[in-house]
Amino acid sequence: MTANANATRVLVLNSGSSSLKYQLLDMADGARLAVGLVERIGEDTSRLAHTPLATGGTKREITERIADHTAALNAVAAELAADGLGLDSPELAAIGHRVVHGGSEFTEPTLVTDEVLAHIERLVPVAPLHNPANITGIRTAQALRPDLPQVAVFDTAFHTTMPEHAARYAIDTATADAHMVRRYGFHGTSHAYVSRETAKLLGKDPSEVNVIVLHLGNGASASAVRGGRCVDTSMGLTPLEGLVMGTRSGDIDPAVIFHLSRNAGMSTDEIDSLLNKKSGLIGLCGDNDMREIRRRIDEGDERAKLAFDVYVHRLKKYIGAYYAVLGKVDAVAFTAGVGENAAPVREAAVAGLEELGLAVDAELNAQRGDAARLISPEYARVAVAVVPTDEELEIATQAYALVSA
Repeated sequence: MTANANATRVLVLNSGSSSLKYQLLDMADGARLAVGLVERIGEDTSRLAHTPLATGGTKREITERIADHTAALNAVAAELAADGLGLDSPELAAIGHRVVHGGSEFTEPTLVTDEVLAHIERLVPVAPLHNPANITGIRTAQALRPDLPQVAVFDTAFHTTMPEHAARYAIDTATADAHMVRRYGFHGTSHAYVSRETAKLLGKDPSEVNVIVLHLGNGASASAVRGGRCVDTSMGLTPLEGLVMGTRSGDIDPAVIFHLSRNAGMSTDEIDSLLNKKSGLIGLCGDNDMREIRRRIDEGDERAKLAFDVYVHRLKKYIGAYYAVLGKVDAVAFTAGVGENAAPVREAAVAGLEELGLAVDAELNAQRGDAARLISPEYARVAVAVVPTDEELEIATQAYALVSA
């Protein structure tokens, strides 16, 4: 139940270890009323950037020390109040929280209780960088508005429909079960939103459409979605598995870890840092910005070209693999920063797959825009689409649906 049956606003919070992203949305029409970011929380000089969209105001910035997440959310509340959008507003229906890891148990948006929080905390060993920050954000919001429904929306939830044969690793089951080792997948709110919007673009119900979703940002993941339900995804126990990413290696022979430990004398933490922060595009060529990589390729830089080719090769392998998993594909959808903006990536990923019914129209692919659009020629059997993701709207939609039911 909402605090006010007529309330339609949802505040979406995405709490990182030293940051707090937020958006205030009105679910009566999906309008964004305010957006902002607090970064460098706990450092000597923190920064709050706030844009009041409802009033058409200009972006405001505050640069001062913000000691912790409680101080950060209080500062956000003050900025919202200055625009007449305060957290004490009777129009606020809920606060929706992005929670990265929900394990196998949380399959849908969930009203936060002490028991739910305790369960999210038990999942910290499989999400040590993310879940603690998410918990902090929830507790901070609870303290400010204890009367208001707090809703956890999990990155992993959309992928809990994967069949067991897709979610299991082929290791001893007793060991796997004892330590929660299985494939969970991430970016679930994006994959859910984009697969649904792709079906809408095709004029069909999601239950009638098979889609391969390619979420390509600094973090990148692919999913195979059959009739609106995820049946496979590229990320696994952690967001490290799968595609080549900005700083993450993606798929790698596990024995590389043992080799580096035995022969390079690297510690577990050093290898963890290598694979998560110093690999992928930045490890291959020193840049993780696709725009810069393309600029370097145009200037004849061989390292940049190799990084691009490795990136695209992995991407193409996953398109082919998920085509086989689905059997029939209606669309391939590109989304997120690289997916939405890097036309050369889209062209290269589909090149050579004409026998699978995939093709890109060069003119359509070169066009830019904020709306979902097809970039495949009319004759192509499989639609290729660019579908801008909207994870905040998805979180707000799920949270509002739960509290207004």
